Amino acid sequence: MFISAEGVEGCGKTTILKMIYEKLLKEGYKVLLAREPGGVKISEQIRNIILNKENTDLDNRSEALLFAASRRQLLVEKIYPALNNGYIVLCDRFVDSSLAYQGGGKGLGVENVLNINLFATNNTLPNLTLLFDIDPSLGLERIRENKNREVNRLDLERLDFYNKVRNTFLDLSKKYSNRYYVLDASKSIDEVFNEAYKKVIEVINGNN
Repeated sequence: MFISAEGVEGCGKTTILKMIYEKLLKEGYKVLLAREPGGVKISEQIRNIILNKENTDLDNRSEALLFAASRRQLLVEKIYPALNNGYIVLCDRFVDSSLAYQGGGKGLGVENVLNINLFATNNTLPNLTLLFDIDPSLGLERIRENKNREVNRLDLERLDFYNKVRNTFLDLSKKYSNRYYVLDASKSIDEVFNEAYKKVIEVINGNN
């Protein structure tokens, strides 16, 4: 079972995905938690290039290709072996982030970015994608209030960029409604967690 978490900056997906991971472990499930970009040595090195605030000249297509390369390495080294060994894999971002950020936000086109990523991932897509939907202005306000969170190059984008990203995510949730589940991430952490965990268990048990 392969489950991804998506959403704009400050939506709370990282916090809630970790809570889901810990509860699944406690319930006795074999589960792996991964993040993008990164997760393995080579992918982390690529992450440092992508998110470095000094790399303001990074070309949009180069950025999309770097994300796809990082994703491929994580799949080969970590995700595929875990899935083959019966693990539930929880991934903080996956292909849909590239579709929303580079395809929608950066204007490269969703189909163009999808084609790059289908090649990189050998057509691998999650069984379930949890979209933590939130107004980007609220998400960015959460980031400003969270002094412990790293500020990376993508956090320096303007609000209209994040509105495009959010709208692309919502479009994707309609296009891929068979695997998407949209949550109102403006609610409390406990409310969002309870709803997300309930959906995860439904999908694990084949009741989606």
